[in-house]
Amino acid sequence: MQELSRRNAQFTESVIRRMTRISIAKNAINLAQGFPDFDPPKAITDRLKEVCDQGPHQYAITMGAPNFRRAIAKKCEHFMGRAIDPETEIVCTIGSTEAMVDTLFALTNPGDKVALFSPYFENYHAQIIMCDCTPVYIPLIPPTYRFDANVLEDAFKEGIKAILICNPSNPSGRVFTYDELKLIADLCVKYDAYAIMDEVYEHIIYDGRKHVYMNSLPGMWERTVSCSSLSKTYSITGWRLGYAIAPRHLMDRIKQYHDFNAVGAASPLMEAACVGLEMPDSYYEEFGAHYAHMKDVFCGGMRDLGIQFSEPEGTYFVLADFSEFVKKGQSDIEFCEELVDKAGIACVPGSSFFKENVNNICRLHFAKKDETLYKALDCLSDLHKKLGR
Repeated sequence: MQELSRRNAQFTESVIRRMTRISIAKNAINLAQGFPDFDPPKAITDRLKEVCDQGPHQYAITMGAPNFRRAIAKKCEHFMGRAIDPETEIVCTIGSTEAMVDTLFALTNPGDKVALFSPYFENYHAQIIMCDCTPVYIPLIPPTYRFDANVLEDAFKEGIKAILICNPSNPSGRVFTYDELKLIADLCVKYDAYAIMDEVYEHIIYDGRKHVYMNSLPGMWERTVSCSSLSKTYSITGWRLGYAIAPRHLMDRIKQYHDFNAVGAASPLMEAACVGLEMPDSYYEEFGAHYAHMKDVFCGGMRDLGIQFSEPEGTYFVLADFSEFVKKGQSDIEFCEELVDKAGIACVPGSSFFKENVNNICRLHFAKKDETLYKALDCLSDLHKKLGR
């Protein structure tokens, strides 16, 4: 038979989603795939009940329902500090994942180079390969996950077409500072590169830090695509509602890929989600305080257990160092499977995030009810005994 695509040989199935399947099969606590176990805001679910009776139930305009795009524009204007044209500068997508894929196809040609920080969200590597592009990795150095400015510029000197950045960063929990983003922005201008931003965790930031939007920096609106979603901010990961924001000359190309790739997002869900986008500032304050509480519960508990980890500055992820529990010769994937079997908890092996040879770090998330987090901490207690070390 004819040869199948060679691209797939360069990446595996999602390790995150695989760990979820293992967790379900073993009835373990799933701290692998990042979704909450608490409900979305009641105003959104109440509106969805109305939409079920009233509609819409048919296709929306490909780029997104007009009222949904207007609501996104208004919300983003408020936080980004610039006017967004809902007709020419926004496309609504099936999650931020589709927004990222559409953007990569729209901005790159086969053979182009795309830079990304390591550790990275596993989707990025696969998405770059699917576009027939070459990834260029820039290490974030543990345990603080800062980058070396000279190494960063070396990547630009390789002739990259774009740099892909998750900020706040999954999985490291880094929140890039203004100075760091300004340095990246200056290099984008100097070397004529695009910035593709994944900003889905923009409202999950701790200890008084501030999210800086790349497109707000000098010279960057023209060369930045901001991808985000409603999944994290409104606790509706299963609704798969995302969007991209970009200047018209980029958005025209992104819309083309969206049109033929996905046709459009779900019209009933867009209609119901509008009430979430119209939430007052107090919602985001309470939302941030809730996540800070969950972080304190989980990170405080791991600290009490003596488990080494990097304190997240944003997102709801923790990278923990399990060196003392990993057996000699055991891969981190095997270790995570053993954790499910013997401790009843699922996390993600760090090798799925790092270009570097990492076998001791695992990612866990804490977007869970207090009772779930306390159960998870109980699973993580006495690991030497549970794992027979």
